[in-house]
Amino acid sequence: MPLKKFSVLSLVLGLILALAFGCTATQKTAEPVDTSWHFHDIADVALVQQYAKVPQPKGALIIDSRPYQPKYVNGHIPAAVSIPDSQFDKMTDKLPQDKNTLLIFYCEGPT
Repeated sequence: MPLKKFSVLSLVLGLILALAFGCTATQKTAEPVDTSWHFHDIADVALVQQYAKVPQPKGALIIDSRPYQPKYVNGHIPAAVSIPDSQFDKMTDKLPQDKNTLLIFYCEGPT
């Protein structure tokens, strides 16, 4: 009887290990993802000041990603467009058509 319990326990343990490690071993390695389009730098004040003018110079768009009420309404960088991060997918029409336009996003920072 103890041999039968040991055999069943070994079989169950073997199946668990086979499922755990067998599934990961059969996955194909992912091809490298091109991340060159991700943000390049954290902008400093000098860079933002060049574009924080009314009318805003061509070639850049400043985007305030904070909630519209009350953050944007209470104060924002001149010429900044409000596109809250929670609404970004619904407001992409506010983005420029020219894909070479510099986009400068700002928010509250870490909370």
